[in-house]
Amino acid sequence: MKVMKLTIPDIIAKKGVEKISMLTAYDVSFARLLESQGVDMILVGDSLGMVVLGYESTVPVTMDEMIHHAKAVRRGSASFIVGDMPFLSYQVDTREAIKNAGRFCKEAGCDAVKLEGGLEVCDTVRAVVEAGISVMGHIGLTPQTASQLGGYKVQGRDIESARKMLRDAQALDEAGVFAIVLECIPDALAKSITENVSVPTIGIGAGPHCDGQVLVTHDLLGMFDKFVPSFVKKYAQLAPQMKEAIAAFVKEVHSGTFPDDKHSFSMNVDVEKLMADEK
Repeated sequence: MKVMKLTIPDIIAKKGVEKISMLTAYDVSFARLLESQGVDMILVGDSLGMVVLGYESTVPVTMDEMIHHAKAVRRGSASFIVGDMPFLSYQVDTREAIKNAGRFCKEAGCDAVKLEGGLEVCDTVRAVVEAGISVMGHIGLTPQTASQLGGYKVQGRDIESARKMLRDAQALDEAGVFAIVLECIPDALAKSITENVSVPTIGIGAGPHCDGQVLVTHDLLGMFDKFVPSFVKKYAQLAPQMKEAIAAFVKEVHSGTFPDDKHSFSMNVDVEKLMADEK
């Protein structure tokens, strides 16, 4: 299937008209799978730190690790790809933020970058956008600073924090983001934010009123079972099937039943005669 890659105007034009789908990918295989099924945007998320690299959180992920995986995803897909700015790649100063965002575009071929935060990152967002790099915002539960938020829990449940989140979203909109991820917030708040910004909102644990939805692909496929958020819908349970297949392989190798004739190659000559002639 030939991919018609979305542009920033295409994505913004979908707001209130057509829902937007986004899923994560960290390698060529998954990038090809997502593209083949018409996913609108692919996020190379810093969630790869936990899903692929085995870290306890997203915090240890480096720029070099993100670039490595983003390059692989681009090799597997012509879709619209968003690179996730890792912790401390944009918080130190504006020049560093522009440089790192530029690496996603120049080295990995990403179409945009995503960074976490509200009012406090708007100057950075504005500078990166002015440098010619498209930015997706991310507010609500922000995993890179989850410890400051009291852990991985729903945000914006009280009036004060809800108002702040709305202000954050509007400030990001004014700073030039083309979309905003809303993570782990009440659906009523997500609805209000969606109605009060000019760009699409992409929900993850934020209810049905957002302009689009994103999930970690390994979660929806049931492949990552160490920790699965309550808002994740598992569309498959692949982990048990994968374990069963691996166990069957190990058993057959140990018993000598794999490989059999069907999975071996034959020769067109008599090997024993050939060897005898060589002697």
